[in-house]
Amino acid sequence: MGGKKKQTLKKTERAQKKKPSKKEKKTSGALREKTAVPRLTPPNMKNENFVNELKKMKVITPFSVASRYELRLSIAREFLRELERNGLIRFVSRSRNLRIYTPVD
Repeated sequence: MGGKKKQTLKKTERAQKKKPSKKEKKTSGALREKTAVPRLTPPNMKNENFVNELKKMKVITPFSVASRYELRLSIAREFLRELERNGLIRFVSRSRNLRIYTPVD
């Protein structure tokens, strides 16, 4: 109820005189941080470095692959299914939203 009272004309004039006018902020593109754009192509499965990195991981999830290789999450899911079909990783468990894989020894 109630609320803030409306200022009189004299008070608003005084307040405007005290406050300097706001200057426009100049922003250059160099000052802004560039966010990484997720790629649409997964890494090559035949690459030995990639296979070695997967074997070092204890647990492989779509999120871990997407964050490590800067992929979209949907592409990481498809990529892991393809790796499972090729026999490079093994399916362990699944919940409603998450699939967990481990590397094949």
